[in-house]
Amino acid sequence: MVTQPYVIDEMISAKAIAARIEALAAEIKKAYAGTDKLVVVGLLRGSFVFIADLVRELDMNVEVDFLEASSYGDSMESSREVRILKDLRGEIGGRDVLVVEDIVDTGFTLSHVLQLLKSRNPRKLETIALLDKPSRRETEIRATWTGFEIPDEFVVGYGIDFAQRNRNLPYIGKVRFLEES
Repeated sequence: MVTQPYVIDEMISAKAIAARIEALAAEIKKAYAGTDKLVVVGLLRGSFVFIADLVRELDMNVEVDFLEASSYGDSMESSREVRILKDLRGEIGGRDVLVVEDIVDTGFTLSHVLQLLKSRNPRKLETIALLDKPSRRETEIRATWTGFEIPDEFVVGYGIDFAQRNRNLPYIGKVRFLEES
């Protein structure tokens, strides 16, 4: 539960996000030009807005599936224990797969998910992250494509939440806590 009051300062505008997604989609289409159908795996819940906008920009056959992994809960800090809360419905063996992540922070969640998915023998497995915080990285992981590299700030919006709040903002904003008087 959020008890300390806070404000959100816009960090990345909705317009900048849309332009970057269009550019990323063009790169992804080139990388997967030979595939008959790309399996796009969204990591819930934070990626749902990003994945929706991304797949609309991909002028190719796509199948969308979701996997939910958690290492945060309602906290602002990673627990470093990744739990799979919802697994894929479809098979990915021998298929081309793109994992869509909202933000790569410590890297534990993405690393764990990629190990799990690699064990299912996809033909090709790549990753895209809307946001990357390399200053927080604790694992040797990097997304194939990144929307924006950001400093170590707690962010919300565009699907990313703080204790299940602020996912509906059309931009990425930095959370700034107010001093209680």
